[in-house]
Amino acid sequence: MTEATTRPNARKTREGVVVSNKMDKTAVVEATDRVRHRRYAKTVQRAKRLHVHDEENTLGVGDRVRVQETRPLSKNKRWRLVEVLERAK
Repeated sequence: MTEATTRPNARKTREGVVVSNKMDKTAVVEATDRVRHRRYAKTVQRAKRLHVHDEENTLGVGDRVRVQETRPLSKNKRWRLVEVLERAK
């Protein structure tokens, strides 16, 4: 993309771990976010389960992946696979 055609809001990216790959062309990725509690100032972990489009069905449970926000692909699927950071051992 050129400078003039860049998106006004960059698409969100998240890193997470694949927790399920039982669906066809879809994986469930759990993205953990560390946030500071407003009152107690303690760091709290919040997990979100994202449905990710996996065109080639290459993901396995335990893989660390980077995903990116995209248009709605189905009822629950709003993320697509960008890259596999680490394969499960």
